[in-house]
Amino acid sequence: MTKKIAKIEVDRDACIGAAPCVTVAPGVFQLDEENKAIIVDAKGADDDTITLAAESCPVQAIKLFDEDGEQIFP
Repeated sequence: MTKKIAKIEVDRDACIGAAPCVTVAPGVFQLDEENKAIIVDAKGADDDTITLAAESCPVQAIKLFDEDGEQIFP
């Protein structure tokens, strides 16, 4: 990853609660009472781990943005 992650968003409508993001980056993501991913600490892992967690989402519900607000994933 060349650009630094400045913002993480979870599309709760798209999230199916498969939870690979929690497995990959448990310091960043958890499931809430609705079995949807939430961000518990955006700085809870390094950028490579956060990117891997986003890439592991089967429905691409995790969006990553750089410092300029540009979407860098998906």
